[in-house]
Formats: sequence, C-alpha cells, structure tokens
Amino acid sequence: MTDAQSISAADLLDALHDAGVTDVVAVPDTHQRSLIELLQADDAIRFIQTTTEDEAVALGAGLIVGGRRPVLQIQHAGLYACVNNLRGVAIDGEFPLVLLIGLLGRDPAKPPRENFGSMVRLAEPLLETLGIPSYLLDGPDDIGLLADAIREAEERAGPVAVLVGAETV
Repeated sequence: MTDAQSISAADLLDALHDAGVTDVVAVPDTHQRSLIELLQADDAIRFIQTTTEDEAVALGAGLIVGGRRPVLQIQHAGLYACVNNLRGVAIDGEFPLVLLIGLLGRDPAKPPRENFGSMVRLAEPLLETLGIPSYLLDGPDDIGLLADAIREAEERAGPVAVLVGAETV
C-alpha cells in the first residue's frame, strides 16, 4: 500500500458536477475544508450547512423526495453521531444517500483499519455492520469512485459511504 494522497478540491468538485449532484448537505469537516470553500462559491451545486448529522440525513432524504440528488459531507465523528438516524431514515427508508466522510487524523501511511485512533479504525467496520457499502478515496486516481458510489446508492436504494482518506487541498 502507498500513502494516502490529498485530492484536489477542484477535482472533487468537478466529480460532483459530473455525477449530477444538485446539493451538498454538510456538517463542517476540517478534513474537507478546501472543498467546502469551493462549494460555497459554486452556483451550480447548492451548499446547505446543517448543525448536526441527524439534521443532514433528514434534509438529504427530503431533497431526494423533492427530486434532487444530494451528497452528505461529514466527518467520521459525525458518522458515529448519526447512526440511529442513518439506520431509521436512510437504511429503513431506502434513501440513496451518499455520505462523503472525512477521515480526520488518519495516518496516511496506514490503511484506515490499522490506524491508532478508534474513530478512523472503526469507521469501515461500523459501515459494514450497518450494511452500508463504502469506497476509499486514497488519492487522485480514486476520484471516479464517487460516481460509482452514487450509482450504487441509487441501484440499491440505500446509503453508500465514500471515505476521504487524506485532507483535500
């Protein structure tokens, strides 16, 4: 395994555009700060800042009902914070929510499961326990996985996670 590499926020924004994302519902994530800055200045994708991950899940589901294609942008701590709402709304309600999850504090030289910090180390196992497929963006070559995740979420009518392995630049 090679070290995780930062992904350009501009490239990630282009991937969101290419995938037809209409809205990014976010609880601010330091790990993806540079993407947030670009989203706030973007006219094509609506950026909606929420106060909690539970609020983001509910708002994302509502946007889907309204015919939109949102992505939720959160930090790994937020994944743990919204498990019940994620289960009750996204999984049981069969909403194709895509979660863009920053792995803040990850040692980029190690796979997430081998990290010292439990928030990073347990993220993938938690997603597996919930039956939520996940993709790991560990560098610029992985950016196409975002479109794959959106497609999978829609095909399975359920949530899919995209883990951002290194801080965006």
